[in-house]
Amino acid sequence: MTYAETLDYLYLKLPMFSRIGEAAIKKDLTNTISLCNFLGNPQQKIKTIHIAGTNGKGSTAHILASVLQEAGYKTGLYTSPHILDFRERIKINGKMCPEKFVVQFTEKIKPKIEEIQPSFFEITVAMAFDYFAKKKVDIAIIETGLGGRLDSTNIIHPVLSVITNISYDHQYLLGNTLAEIALEKAGIIKFESPVIIGRHQAETDEIFIQKAKDKQAHLEFAEDSITQIKSALTDRFLFVDAKMGDTPVNICSDLNATYQTENIRTALAAIHLLQTKKILEIKGKAIQLGFSNVRKNTHLLGRWQWIAKHPKIVVDVGHNEDGIRKIKEQLKTERYRKLHIIYGAVKDKEVENILELLPKNAIYYFTEPQMPRKLDAQQLHEKALQHGLQGSVYPHPKDALGVAKSQANEEDLILIMGSFFVVSEIL
Repeated sequence: MTYAETLDYLYLKLPMFSRIGEAAIKKDLTNTISLCNFLGNPQQKIKTIHIAGTNGKGSTAHILASVLQEAGYKTGLYTSPHILDFRERIKINGKMCPEKFVVQFTEKIKPKIEEIQPSFFEITVAMAFDYFAKKKVDIAIIETGLGGRLDSTNIIHPVLSVITNISYDHQYLLGNTLAEIALEKAGIIKFESPVIIGRHQAETDEIFIQKAKDKQAHLEFAEDSITQIKSALTDRFLFVDAKMGDTPVNICSDLNATYQTENIRTALAAIHLLQTKKILEIKGKAIQLGFSNVRKNTHLLGRWQWIAKHPKIVVDVGHNEDGIRKIKEQLKTERYRKLHIIYGAVKDKEVENILELLPKNAIYYFTEPQMPRKLDAQQLHEKALQHGLQGSVYPHPKDALGVAKSQANEEDLILIMGSFFVVSEIL
């Protein structure tokens, strides 16, 4: 098979969450274990850091990857979903795995695919483990897909687990309360493996503390180990001053959004623990360079990413309640004449709650991701009207952007947000 044929096979043959939703989720680890047994259990041959959480886990994973890369480690990074290229999911030192590897891996594992009918995500997880083991990475940072306890990535025993925060998303799979969601995320905590929790939350703290106690795992809250956080923003950089333990640290990050302050704190807490537990050696210069070159080192996409000026056009993959609140905080720091928002969603989102949070003083361009799980743009528009949001309907995101650009003044701000897949269409 060619690379294009291989992707067609993976996308069309295997149940894929982005295409069919909940039906693609296998609610146990049997298939992933079977796939990895077939491959010789590559996940047991690599050192890993496991990251879960509702929001910020992708940014935190990329930050840590950038720092460890600057520290001289051959660093694997597995994240999902991809935005432009399937191979974004599997990188070493910021470089995507080769097309040839994807083809060869798929050919090798085809008999197992036919036998057990795994999901798309289960295959990509096994592919990542196999690639990282073959390339003998020093450390691999593994981001969960959904939840944690039953996530396909949860067959590793990491040197460190990180849980960024808990908020409402995918309730139909993870639970209807923050406590229920936290219990699923806490499933990544392993026996005697330390864990960082990114945010103190009254509803969830005790769940993590008890789970860590049960697993005899050292637990730290990022807000306790990284203190005196202050941040300032320019067009290009986010500056963060903090104390890492007793040591002052000054961070200049190219992740230029105020909401990244929390992810920076979580990453600093993880780095501090890796240092103090002597798990990895990370010097101050690597920390400084790693934070200032996250986009350059890892090619992170879709997080308050500028794609044009005059008018300023920004894409952001924030798509749940907590993510929207963070975007609204960022908007308060921006200077613009009018705000234009291109927004699309998938049909299994709690869209009513999100629409209630969106800014009322924006001009809206309601669109839809180009996928079966899309929420029809006309239906989205009708729901939005009930929340006082005014705008028009454009079935394709690129059409929405074309109209927004034609209507915007040079001093306006155009924000493309919502589904990963709307951002993907624009980029």
